[in-house]
Amino acid sequence: MRIIGILGGYGCLGLSFLIVYEIFARKLFNHSLQGVDEIGGYVVAITGTFGMALAALERAHTRIDVLLLRLPARVQAGLNLLSYVALGLGAAFMGYMGWRTLDESLTFGSVSSSPLQVPLWIPQLLWMAGLVLFALSALWTALRGLLALRYGLETADRVLAPPTVEDEIDEARS
Repeated sequence: MRIIGILGGYGCLGLSFLIVYEIFARKLFNHSLQGVDEIGGYVVAITGTFGMALAALERAHTRIDVLLLRLPARVQAGLNLLSYVALGLGAAFMGYMGWRTLDESLTFGSVSSSPLQVPLWIPQLLWMAGLVLFALSALWTALRGLLALRYGLETADRVLAPPTVEDEIDEARS
């Protein structure tokens, strides 16, 4: 899964270089590549969905835990589990809608309206695959958390709860 994160990082880095080139080419040579904004949209959508999948596995999704930390440990574990189930179901719904969009693009042979004329099924397939992987990652984490609850709240926290400051320090040291 980390390889997907690394590839996504390289994709964003490549997009950054493309944008910088576009800026200089427009300013210095009055020339545009055409479609950098379109490519940027594809890169952000695709890397975003795969990045959310990776974040689900690594407990890295942002949470507002001001109230959560004041609740009893059992309630915290239940809410953490519920959050992963809701995240997975939400991503599954988005994946389903992505499938419908992809199916429509395939049916009609849709292409982008830019000079690039990209067949829309290509970025939509990658985007939908990221959404499906996101749903599976969140639901897998929820299942792991549910199974971890059999061994106690501390074990479930290591699977479901956001990392503590100590966890992040330990990870930075290793």
